[in-house]
Amino acid sequence: MAIPAFLVPYMEYIIALVVLIATLILAKGITALLTRYVSRIVKITKSELDDMLLAAVKRPLFWGIVLGGVYLAIKGLSALSAYATELGMLFSVIFIFYGAYVLSRAVNVIIDWYAKEIAVRTKTKLDQQFLPIFRKLGYAIIYGLAILWILGQLGIEITTLIAAMGIGGIAIALALQPTLSNFFSGAQMVLDRPLKIGDYIELDSGDKGRVVDIGWRSTRIRTYGNNLLIIPNSKIADSKIINYNIPNKEAGFIIECGVAYDSDLDKVEKVTIKVAKDVLKKHGGVEGFEPKLRYREFGDSSINFCIIMRTQTYSKKFRARHEFIKRLKKRFDKEKIEIAFPQLDVHMKK
Repeated sequence: MAIPAFLVPYMEYIIALVVLIATLILAKGITALLTRYVSRIVKITKSELDDMLLAAVKRPLFWGIVLGGVYLAIKGLSALSAYATELGMLFSVIFIFYGAYVLSRAVNVIIDWYAKEIAVRTKTKLDQQFLPIFRKLGYAIIYGLAILWILGQLGIEITTLIAAMGIGGIAIALALQPTLSNFFSGAQMVLDRPLKIGDYIELDSGDKGRVVDIGWRSTRIRTYGNNLLIIPNSKIADSKIINYNIPNKEAGFIIECGVAYDSDLDKVEKVTIKVAKDVLKKHGGVEGFEPKLRYREFGDSSINFCIIMRTQTYSKKFRARHEFIKRLKKRFDKEKIEIAFPQLDVHMKK
């Protein structure tokens, strides 16, 4: 079919217009395909991540296809051929920023998904506190690399710039060393999980208490005296920790005592175990656990023994020990069993 003569001078503009229209139709078609078919497939999966990613990239994909069509349409115009290099650079910059934008949206979706489905199920709030930092860090890395790529496309020497940024980064890292140390120590605790909120712990410094919060810089511990102990995460990471909630919450403890040498040891054992059973039954003892008595030594003033007990949690052992000591003293008095105390007998010869 012959092209009318009056249209020949305008053919390249007509072709550009056709390319734009075809690109719009293609973009609409792909968007409709994603909406009608792909969205049904991703809804079948249990995770919402694919649904969120699809919703995040659907509109940018439409405009990306349109942007590509605009570039192809403009590239074919002879009137702009003198500016081909400049147009190529311009669209390179646009496409790089477009790619960074799409990638940043994907990162944002992944972080939102993690906060919605994963972070809320963990017992620590540390990962939730770190998510905004990771989000900003991801944006900074993506757009920083995009800017460096653009500078390279524009012919700007970036080697010196990268070296200067490296030196500056080292200087900043040295200045913020304590803060960064606490930050990464907190991240290490999230991954290694030596403790979590609600655990009763004891540090090698002797400090002990229940963990009430794990922040990005410090960990807060509620002591038995109801005081709040705030310790930098780096100190926690470098400390030896006794976690009384791991591998389970049960807490065993030993109470020592001594009886006079003229005591009936079988009777002492029977009475002590009976008192221990009664106390554990009423004050949080572990079901099925039998308290044990073990004689240890012939002391200077007494025969010493220890009673081994176990409670359901570490905090319940304080009440159990308290009640046991009171009841054992009362029962020993009733049974005429003497609890020995340090004494010295002096025998004088005539």
